[in-house]
Amino acid sequence: MTAILDNSAALPITPPPLAPGAIVHVAYSGGLDSTVLLHFLAHYNPRFRLRAVHIHHGLQALADEWAEKCARFSATLGVSFELLKVQIDGLDPAGPEAAARDARYEALRGLMQPGDCLATAHHRSDQAETVLLRLLRGSGVQGLSAMRVLRPFPPGWLWRPFLELPREQLYGYAQEHGLRWIEDPHNRDPRYSRSWLRSELTPLLRERFPQVEESLARTARLSAEASILLDELAVQDLAQAGQGEALGVSALLALSAPRRHNLLRYWLRRQGFEMPAADMLDRVEREVLAAAEDAEPLLVWAGCELRRYRDRLYAMAPLPPPPAVDTPLAWTSEQLGLPPGCGLLRLPVAPPPGLSVRFMRGGERFRPAQGAYSRTLKNLFQEAGVPPWVRLRTPLVEAGGELIYIAGVGGNARWRELFPGTAEQPAWLQAPVGAASG
Repeated sequence: MTAILDNSAALPITPPPLAPGAIVHVAYSGGLDSTVLLHFLAHYNPRFRLRAVHIHHGLQALADEWAEKCARFSATLGVSFELLKVQIDGLDPAGPEAAARDARYEALRGLMQPGDCLATAHHRSDQAETVLLRLLRGSGVQGLSAMRVLRPFPPGWLWRPFLELPREQLYGYAQEHGLRWIEDPHNRDPRYSRSWLRSELTPLLRERFPQVEESLARTARLSAEASILLDELAVQDLAQAGQGEALGVSALLALSAPRRHNLLRYWLRRQGFEMPAADMLDRVEREVLAAAEDAEPLLVWAGCELRRYRDRLYAMAPLPPPPAVDTPLAWTSEQLGLPPGCGLLRLPVAPPPGLSVRFMRGGERFRPAQGAYSRTLKNLFQEAGVPPWVRLRTPLVEAGGELIYIAGVGGNARWRELFPGTAEQPAWLQAPVGAASG
């Protein structure tokens, strides 16, 4: 641990693993906590390349004035300043606090280059509030582990150097250095859950349990340790149940229910999807895993679709509607962009005149180059293990009205006449999850 030793409010922190030339972007609201953070980092390590970033939500009448004050203070420290304006979705089902937080992080992420670091001023009181909120929402171990001092934040890192420090220590530092800061009235508005905890519940808890914040922070640390162990178990289970991008349903069902749920959460989190609530996991059990093998179950929650085909479970972002089947696309250059959710086709050479691309209507037949007779597309797709949602988005190449190539399946004799070299096979890029490789 290192510290500033020339003042009575020393702030011990551990620096992140910064690459040469990386920028530390400081989330700077102008409040007490972020003012201390910016001042501290500006003096802590002169080798840091700092940038103060102020998010302008436009939610307060004084927002412009606050931005100007933040710019002036950054200048006095010799730190570059960036102002980002964001819009908050007032109809976000997660609520205004979550919408504002998500908008901030997305704006801040957009400034970062690979290897950069985002530094925020969260402290032990913030950690305690996060644990309380997640307890009240019925979170499991992963949720109760709350915030980490350092975690990946693609394309770089998210660093919370003050996370284990009490807010009183930050206040002492500000007093020691004569710092001035902005007081946001939203921080005292009981309409917001975190503000209500801070102003109403936490003082009551402190009266009865003086060490409440330290205890809740310890709960977060212990939960983080348990979460690491659960992740290690999930990695072992994934090695047995994983089938490429999918999970094997039979292998999942061979696990105990708690172990199965742990693997599902880990698998979804690793792909960047929002964690399903406990009742949603129950629905996964009933409606997806217990479905008949020939069923096509679909379960949807925020930003995720869970689909099953045969013995495989797939997770994906919500797919757009299948493309229109009555309007073929002329293929006139090496690369052809397809409708949303269908990717693109690419050839190493220019296609001959007269090629077009369409999508499955139903009832089509096709005779592959090595086939003895024609078969229905449904038959061919089943044999290739192509899930139904991918079939509807699979490009079919025609010449003069004749179907000559099926992405992920192959071409017929006519395709080989047009492209006698084995290299002239179209690459189907950005295919939907579950597509066969062709």
